[in-house]
Amino acid sequence: MLKKGPKADSISTFLGPDASVEGVLNFQGTVRLDGTIKGKITSSGGTVIVGEQAVVDAEIAVGTAIVMGKLNGTIDASDRIEVYPPGRITGDIQAPVIAIEEGGLFNGHCTMAPRAEPVKKVKPFPEKTASDAKTIAN
Repeated sequence: MLKKGPKADSISTFLGPDASVEGVLNFQGTVRLDGTIKGKITSSGGTVIVGEQAVVDAEIAVGTAIVMGKLNGTIDASDRIEVYPPGRITGDIQAPVIAIEEGGLFNGHCTMAPRAEPVKKVKPFPEKTASDAKTIAN
């Protein structure tokens, strides 16, 4: 059985059910969304809670995503994704840990892998010349 999300006192930002936002939401800590959100939601390590009354149409990139409402879009979570009833996700999700409690719905593609780190470009070794070979031999 899954634990029931974060404690209420740890929520740093709350968007109520009568609120509507369109655009980019960038945050730190924990944000709970219960309104209508359309756009992009990002945080480097934060937690987004999609409440039961929420209707979210967004591209999400966060540390942890907890879904109890309706979400259309993508979720890229560096830590985990949790879905609780009556939560519904339609779209692609990616996280190293994904938990969907009985009664939660998911339709889309799922990848359970950590985020790929950007490939660092490595400078090739300089080619050795004939004079370098003589110096090494001496």
